[in-house]
Amino acid sequence: MPNPADFCLNAYDYHLPPERIAQHPVSPRDHSRLMVVTKNTATDHFFYELPQLLQPGDLLVLNDTRVIPARLIGQKVGGAGRTVEVFLLEELSDRQWLALVKPGRKLRPGAMIQIGTLQATVQAVDEETRGRIIEFDLPAGDRLWSYLDQLGEVPLPPYIDNPIEDTEQYQTVYARRPGAVAAPTAGLHFTPELLSKLAYQGIDHCFVTLHVGIGTFRPVEAQDIRHHHLHEEWIEVPAATVERIQAAKAAGGRLIAVGTTVIRSLETAAQSGTLQPFSGKSDLYIYPGYRPKIVEGFITNFHLPRSSLMMLVSAFIGRERLLELYQQAIDRQYRFYSFGDAMLILPSACSNPV
Repeated sequence: MPNPADFCLNAYDYHLPPERIAQHPVSPRDHSRLMVVTKNTATDHFFYELPQLLQPGDLLVLNDTRVIPARLIGQKVGGAGRTVEVFLLEELSDRQWLALVKPGRKLRPGAMIQIGTLQATVQAVDEETRGRIIEFDLPAGDRLWSYLDQLGEVPLPPYIDNPIEDTEQYQTVYARRPGAVAAPTAGLHFTPELLSKLAYQGIDHCFVTLHVGIGTFRPVEAQDIRHHHLHEEWIEVPAATVERIQAAKAAGGRLIAVGTTVIRSLETAAQSGTLQPFSGKSDLYIYPGYRPKIVEGFITNFHLPRSSLMMLVSAFIGRERLLELYQQAIDRQYRFYSFGDAMLILPSACSNPV
């Protein structure tokens, strides 16, 4: 049973010295550090040791989403050239997108924005996200996707102070399905060579897709976290992945989800009690008291205080244990957030094993 304190937003706070926020990825990627968590221990390793830390027959599930150039810079038409930022969240139709805009107060319905060669009009305010529904003036038959590489930038989290040299560093090596506005960061540690070594050890992988949107990184504001609502994100758990998972588990292997997005994808697809193929949107919100349906162990980065991602991890290993692990990571000089180090939470550490 969860502690009543587990539902209090302030109970997910912790102090992180600014120097512990990773400002750039390590190179090679798999040389990041890895805290391996069991029921009673938390030991220090490197990510490239993963083949020795897992067991033959285990199955890694990866999120193959790809971050799109979602950050567009333009000027408000008739606004004395005022610079505006349009942060794309979701395609609603061939011409319309849901987006966050800055400065929001100056971009009310009817406002027009010039972005490179394209003009866009604010159609409406979306109350749930506090964003805008924006319609782009495109030639007949065109979609905005074909313009994004030319007009947009891959967005980085606000705590990254300087641009990175190569935006591919903010993509997983297996990213193939464009649609995310933030990277599934637990997957950033993998290299092609590491995946090959894992396969050689009998540790295979398969894919789901969750296009990371505002639901993943939107701040939790409700003091009682049960009143928070996640914005829907698009998920696909294909039949081939379901078959691979079922076969691995039948053979005695363990399912290791790579990242919170994979956890949400698989748990969404297993809400009936058994894992089923799934394609559609999900607002599944996992916090203490949730009983996992399918996920046994997982890999995750160190997350921001008071975030829904901390609450998700707490549902598996307990909030107090998570905060203890975070303090140990700080004391041991781990790097935090998107470009930071990772944790491998083995099934023995989970308080509600499947």
